[in-house]
Amino acid sequence: MTNSTSTNSRAGRREWTALGVLMLPLLLVSMDVSVLYFAIPSISADLEPSGTQQLWIFDIYAFVLAGLLMTMGSLGDRIGHRRLLLIGATAFGAASLLAAYANSAETLIAARAVLGIGGATLMPSTMALLRTMFTDPGQRAKAIGLWSGVMTAGIALGSVMSGVLVEYFWWGSVFLVNLPAMALLLVLGPLLLPESRNPRAGRFDWLSVPLSMAAVLPVIYGLKEIPSEGWNVRYVVSITVGLLFAALFVHRQRTTASPMIDPALFRNRGFAPAVALNLVSAFGIMGSAYFTTQYLQSVLGKSALEAALWALLPSVPIGAAAPVATSLVQKGVARARVVTAGFVIAAAGFVVLAFAGTDSLWLVLTACAVLAVGGVVVMSQIMDLAMGAAPAERAGTASSLMETGSEFGGALGMALLGSIGTAVYRHEMPASAPDVARETLGGALAVADRVPGLATVAREAFTSGMQGAAIGGAVFLTLAAVVAAVTLRGVETPEPVQEPEKVSA
Repeated sequence: MTNSTSTNSRAGRREWTALGVLMLPLLLVSMDVSVLYFAIPSISADLEPSGTQQLWIFDIYAFVLAGLLMTMGSLGDRIGHRRLLLIGATAFGAASLLAAYANSAETLIAARAVLGIGGATLMPSTMALLRTMFTDPGQRAKAIGLWSGVMTAGIALGSVMSGVLVEYFWWGSVFLVNLPAMALLLVLGPLLLPESRNPRAGRFDWLSVPLSMAAVLPVIYGLKEIPSEGWNVRYVVSITVGLLFAALFVHRQRTTASPMIDPALFRNRGFAPAVALNLVSAFGIMGSAYFTTQYLQSVLGKSALEAALWALLPSVPIGAAAPVATSLVQKGVARARVVTAGFVIAAAGFVVLAFAGTDSLWLVLTACAVLAVGGVVVMSQIMDLAMGAAPAERAGTASSLMETGSEFGGALGMALLGSIGTAVYRHEMPASAPDVARETLGGALAVADRVPGLATVAREAFTSGMQGAAIGGAVFLTLAAVVAAVTLRGVETPEPVQEPEKVSA
């Protein structure tokens, strides 16, 4: 199959059908961020992970994915994004099978890490292929709006899927659902998706791979531990080491002949703010989800299925958020105003969450809906701005930077806001409580039948922690709204610069 559309040519039925195929890997990768939320109680009962292992079961997927996205985006520009997409689908399916039948916490952590590797190949490929197929700015904005909505909805759907499957099957089934979708992608991908790559990308810079991971992972680890554990010297050293490697990585990109991340991308006025603001948006969405999913199940006492179904309600307005934002921009409303409004809406969601008590189902669901709408408004507009600013032959690299920021922000949101909540929880728990109860709400509920009144105290302590984290999130997103208003003022999406080489299938 050969496609040779000219710059700004309009996409037809084939391209829109192919977009539907691209939604499969995107949906599954985003689902895997949240697919364990309601499965954790069953995993804890079966595999008996420690508190640290439980955190890594949650975090390792996003950390590995964030660490490798830049590598895979650059690799896709060189070997072809469709080829990388199909390789990633195979790896993702194999890792899902391993995770489903893990018989220990260590095995599950390892499987989640491999899933992160596979996911890192899928995410930049989907956006790069979208950028290749949709060269008309208006159509591209609509396609990216759909992309953003599917990615955010996938996080909610992952929670629902895990709740339903855990209710009727076992926790490993939450990974097996990946297999049919990946098989379908492997069949339809070669038939519908064009191949695209940068014919002038140069040699792949292998030294940048360990440098990028060494920059990302130690910083995330240190930031995750310090708020709850204090300024232990090893966490400070971890962050310092990560920042030093980040400086080396940046120096490498500026001096090597074939950089993984072309510094020219940041010369466009809108690209750097887009990367930073996308990170902040993901910070808010994922940071809030860390609490609200546990709240439904462990504070309100909902079963996995009940909690999953309730959690689906806030995702209903998400489908309209991105199209409305895109329509406003296309009708002449300044993009800076739309993005700023998105951050204000998301901050308002955190404010609502800060008023939650131990029996505030509808208030928490409302907060989740407001947060999600604001986040999708921001993400859809920021992604369109960034992809329009990047040359098409570097679409994979540009996409990987945006998605690295998104995954990094999501991990930081769960880590930092989660750590704030944990610190408040431990402060509110009485010193006489068992050590396991002072660690997590799940630990407290596990021994609550042996300590009268412990369950009530623990639920109140967790809710206080959620309130504290919500206040922090509201302040952070309000500051982001101010930054967006200043940095995006007068910034418009430029015309596509150059089309990548389209290769016959």
